[in-house]
Order: sequence, then C-alpha cells, then structure tokens
Amino acid sequence: MKILVSNDDGYLAEGLVRLNEALRGFAQTVVVAPDRNRSGASNSLTLDVPLRVFQASPDVHYVMGGTPTDCVHLAISGYFDYEFDLVCSGINDGANLGDDTLYSGTVAAAIEGRFLGLPTVAFSLCMDQDSGRHFSTAARVAETLIGRLLESPLERGFTLNVNVPDLPYSQIRGIKATRLGGRHRSKPIVPVSDPKGRRMYWIGPPGEGQDAGPGTDFDAIANGYVSVTPLQIDLTRHQALPLISDWLKPLT
Repeated sequence: MKILVSNDDGYLAEGLVRLNEALRGFAQTVVVAPDRNRSGASNSLTLDVPLRVFQASPDVHYVMGGTPTDCVHLAISGYFDYEFDLVCSGINDGANLGDDTLYSGTVAAAIEGRFLGLPTVAFSLCMDQDSGRHFSTAARVAETLIGRLLESPLERGFTLNVNVPDLPYSQIRGIKATRLGGRHRSKPIVPVSDPKGRRMYWIGPPGEGQDAGPGTDFDAIANGYVSVTPLQIDLTRHQALPLISDWLKPLT
C-alpha cells in the first residue's frame, strides 16, 4: 500500500512532517508538496508553464511554483511508475471550517485525489494563539482515523475534511461527524505602505462563525471535538432546480 501525502503550507511545514511520520506505520508514504506556502490556492492548476519537480530526500518531492492541486495531479497522473491507494493532505497550519473549504489548498489537494478516483482525507489544526500549536494531537488523530479507514474502508472517491482542536490530546472530547458551517463576512482589508509610501493591501482575516450551531464543524471544534465532514463535489443547488425552471419559462 502507498499513501500520497501533500499540503498547501510547503514541503518543510511542521504539519506535513508530523502527518507523514504518523502515516508511515501503515504504509509507504510519498510526499509531493509545494516548494513554499500556497495557502488559499484552492483548486488552481498551473496550465501556462511546465512544472519542475525536485527530490529533497528519498520519498519527499517538491514542485517549484506548484499548487497543491498540481502536486497531487502530477503524483497520480504519471510522475511515478506505481499507483497510490490513498491521499492525505495536511496537517494544515490553521482551520478549514465551513466556507474555508472553497479557498483551502489543503482541501483542494484532497479533492484532486478524489477527482482521480482515490479516497482522500484533509487534516487541519484549528490554531489558537492562546493554547499553542498541538500538531502532535492532530497527528494522533490522523493515525486513529487512517487506522479506522484501513480497517473499514469507505468507497473510492470519498473525501473527508478533518479539523482538530488546538488542544493537548488528553483534552480532546471525542470525534464527531459534522456538516460545514458558515462564516460572517470577512473582516476589512488591511492597508499598509511600502518603503516608498505606496499603498498596498492585505486580505483581511476571515469572519467568525455565523452558521455555527449544533451539528456544524464550528460547533464541534468550539466544544473540543474533532470534526469529520464528508465532502461532495456536486455544487448544484438541487432543491432550486424547479424554481429556476419556472423562472426560465418566459425565455423558452
């Protein structure tokens, strides 16, 4: 068995190193990750230039200028002369809750694996400046969940989005199946000036949880539980199809 490991924080990120170490007990792991932080890259593919892949160590490869989606696509679509059985992405340095999943390169790496027919899992640590950086907790959660997945496999093409509270492992209250919540509108952009006084802008921080009640990923994290959300790719708002059909009748 072979597990492909990727992320969006770059191949040197602590979370990826911890995840790779946790998964080595189950199978051969191969890392293919961006050469630098590509957070927020979402599902972007690089189509205008060719990509270079370098080997940092025997089973660790990085893609110069590549996105998380590039990394997984290359790894599964012919860079290696063998097949992978599972894709794991993370451990992200920060939460991927609710709306975050649409922007997240960590989740995108997992979704690309799903597009290519493999079961996939994205792991994120919901960083809390007041509590620390408990990557060891997230790594133990990853080990537990991947062990369960190998013991009782889900269908191929399944994607799980896993968020872990930034707590010591002893304080984790359990694991819950959740749905995606939603955030308030993002905070305002942050204006700054370059050394010559020219105006520049940082994208503002994400908003707080809005749809964050019981059953959501936000609620699970807030109460000390690991959140496991099954994701689907179909973005169609199926219940609105009759409404749109009626709305279009004057034009047909």
